[in-house]
Amino acid sequence: MKEHQKKEQKTVCIISPNRNAYSETFILAHIKRLPAKVKVLYGGWRTEDDKPLLSSKMHHRAIRYIIRNLLKLPPDYFELKAIKKFFRKNKVDAVLAEYGPTGVAVMNACREADIPLIVHFHGFDASDLRILERFSTSYRQMFEIADSIIAVSRDMEEKLLRMGCPRRKLFYNPCGVDIELFSSAEPESAPPIFVAVGRFVDKKAPHLTLLAFRKVLDVVPEARLIMIGDGILLEACKQIVKALNMKHAVEFPGPLSHTEVAQTMRRARVFIQHSITTTYGDSEGTPVAVLEACASGLPVVSTKHAGIKDVIIDGETGFLVEEGDIDGMAERMITLAKDPNLSAYLGRNARKRICAEFSMEKSISNLWKIIENAIKNHHLTKI
Repeated sequence: MKEHQKKEQKTVCIISPNRNAYSETFILAHIKRLPAKVKVLYGGWRTEDDKPLLSSKMHHRAIRYIIRNLLKLPPDYFELKAIKKFFRKNKVDAVLAEYGPTGVAVMNACREADIPLIVHFHGFDASDLRILERFSTSYRQMFEIADSIIAVSRDMEEKLLRMGCPRRKLFYNPCGVDIELFSSAEPESAPPIFVAVGRFVDKKAPHLTLLAFRKVLDVVPEARLIMIGDGILLEACKQIVKALNMKHAVEFPGPLSHTEVAQTMRRARVFIQHSITTTYGDSEGTPVAVLEACASGLPVVSTKHAGIKDVIIDGETGFLVEEGDIDGMAERMITLAKDPNLSAYLGRNARKRICAEFSMEKSISNLWKIIENAIKNHHLTKI
């Protein structure tokens, strides 16, 4: 029976632009947890063992260039040929493209190989105005070719519909969280330690989090803030901390492992994140760190932004303020710094909600159903 099941196991090729990006834990979860034989291609069309599908040697590149120009072949002719060969060699049943631009890059190969394509949007790829301008035409083509499109928030779902994605192809499936690893926080007995986790980038607005925390320190001088992660705004944030005389109260440990993040959350009182929509349109999907904090049993103080609104129920599992409302964020933080019992109440509600609606098991199960149905219905949808 086991041998029969092994033979029947589907092969899914996951295509991701980045290898070992510490913040893309959701992609790693897809690779490790889908109940399929998973093959992975990374940016530059490199395999899991870092071998290129096409030789990068100078003379091989020159030969391809000459042939392409002599025969007036499309610019991506040899790439498509190599990708299709990879699909055939590995008997790929479906392709899961992580991010919209990845779907665009692989859509013609999937169409020519007659393999179902599932495109998983995550955040910037459905919101950044620069991306949308560059890929507007390509996205519409991809919506026609792809079998399924996945959105991780209700806001994203609406955006993709407005871009022209057919309703019948669009599925809402937020990322999930490991509810065993992220657990056991005790905000009622924890000191007023606030924790933030994420890349130091514009849409996560770590500088606004710091401005709010400065107001908290004025009222609760024993409060502390741990900001986990790195990114282009990290040095600017360190300078803000120095300028506002908060070096004694703010810690920047850099990127941490999943286990270290979970341990840090267990000794905290509150999780905070001041996500915003940037002037160039970039926004979150559903931040995994928010899910992890809730699963840990922490109340969350955040903004009414993207998928955060799908997760946090204001006044029940945490508090939400308008984007840019530093005073409002500080007020909620001060409330929880002074009231450990309220923090515990909100944290318990948060964990119950995550376990019921946003567990890793539920997310992966829903994703697998989408992939299975895409494989099953692929030829029917082409009629």
